[in-house]
Amino acid sequence: MPLNNVSLTGLKSFESAARLGSFKDAARELRLSSSAVSHAVSALEQTLGVTLFERSHRRVVLTADGSLLMRHATAAFEELQSGLEQISAQRSGLLRLHCAPSFAIQVLSPRLPAFLEQNPGVEVKIAASAGAAKFPEGAFDADIVYGASPRDDLVTLPLGEEIVVPLCTPAIANQIHTVRDLAHMTLIRSDLKRVQWTEWLSLNGFSFTAVPGMSFDRSFLAIAAASNGLGVALESTRLAEPELTAGRLVIPLAGAFRPYRYVGHFLCFPRSGGNRRVVNRFAEWLVGEFSLDPVLDPRAPA
Repeated sequence: MPLNNVSLTGLKSFESAARLGSFKDAARELRLSSSAVSHAVSALEQTLGVTLFERSHRRVVLTADGSLLMRHATAAFEELQSGLEQISAQRSGLLRLHCAPSFAIQVLSPRLPAFLEQNPGVEVKIAASAGAAKFPEGAFDADIVYGASPRDDLVTLPLGEEIVVPLCTPAIANQIHTVRDLAHMTLIRSDLKRVQWTEWLSLNGFSFTAVPGMSFDRSFLAIAAASNGLGVALESTRLAEPELTAGRLVIPLAGAFRPYRYVGHFLCFPRSGGNRRVVNRFAEWLVGEFSLDPVLDPRAPA
């Protein structure tokens, strides 16, 4: 059946009623009367020559034909919504950002007020998860990822060097006099970290086997555990900057070991299309933050 024979109002009324299970609730969502929704759905059924709902006094239930149409209608309206959001984002100051969870919580969130103050009218919408953003689907304008592989279709900007060191509360640090004392401590592991306790100990010339006392799949959780006195975490001083600045965490054996240095986080965004004006403004600000931001020195006393 040609699409131009089908009423868009009927399709929208059908989708809303099917999703909510009620003509009354659909009418409230669409800001129409219940009778208008019911008539629109009835007209759609007549056009298609099928029954889409089994009707009762209070609820409506999809028929087999209704379920089939609902699957396609849901996908179509979601795609249309995505397109509308993309157009709106390009015409406004909305930045849709995907971000690695620990970076979002520990690093980006404390700095965002400065960016928003410097860029009035810009709104930042953040989603955090471990996976990378899927730019072809158009849901995000930029992504901050942990680790990055070069791609021809993306601009990939390193966000400065990070330093990985042991971190613990001052009370626990007072019990650590040599690196070997770590063998008697509860060692906290960040499962997704590129450098683990074994590599860090090897870098510092120790070969004893470090058995982690607990492990977490996110750095911010490992940092929180260390702040609560549960043991010694091996983490980035950048990710732990709020806790280090507040004194909740310190670096034990400061100056007595070799820190592990690496570039861990990257800002990525498509080379073409998208909300280029706001993305470029954000990229310039974020890269500038870390070119000027001093990484906490592990040689400083605990």
